[in-house]
Amino acid sequence: MTDSTHVDGLKREDLAELEGVFQLVEGAMGFLPNSMLIMARKPGLVEAFAGLGLAVQGPSALPDEIKRMAAFMASRAAGCVYCQTHTHHQAANAGISADRLEALWAYEKSDLFSEAERAALRVAQSAAQVPNAVTGADMSALKQHFSDEQIVDLVAVISLFGFLNRWNDTFATALEEEPSAHAAAHMAAHGWDAGKHAR
Repeated sequence: MTDSTHVDGLKREDLAELEGVFQLVEGAMGFLPNSMLIMARKPGLVEAFAGLGLAVQGPSALPDEIKRMAAFMASRAAGCVYCQTHTHHQAANAGISADRLEALWAYEKSDLFSEAERAALRVAQSAAQVPNAVTGADMSALKQHFSDEQIVDLVAVISLFGFLNRWNDTFATALEEEPSAHAAAHMAAHGWDAGKHAR
């Protein structure tokens, strides 16, 4: 059982039928997210979401680094601390430099980002807002640097985290120890606080 504020997750040891999916997720992330244990109350959702996640986050024409930064930016724009924590942690584990992760907070002005990356991050930030703030000019800028297939990959990442942002912010899913420690060390200077997601 997790420490979720609103709905407790189930115990992993009671979910043998989902263990294969859990192992895949754990292998990719380094831990099993508490969000999956809440989702396990509807087992078909765990399986369907894992399939969607694999399709969206697996190898594609869009560089992995851009996908990871866009996932963070979308989660930040949506205000989901749980997903901001996970995406920043995963980006660091994937080898994105500390300098670039630090500069993400000011990507528009930092010379650590290319024009292509700025265009992608701008769309991620705008698309995650409610109402959606992406403009025709934003999409035109994106098309200067990316193919239509790459743009579909980018919007798929943003949309995947749109679901996760709603899910985890609504349930106030408790953060796991490893990503929480990462955020305390690397994100607190920018105002990060676990808030309702604290264990």
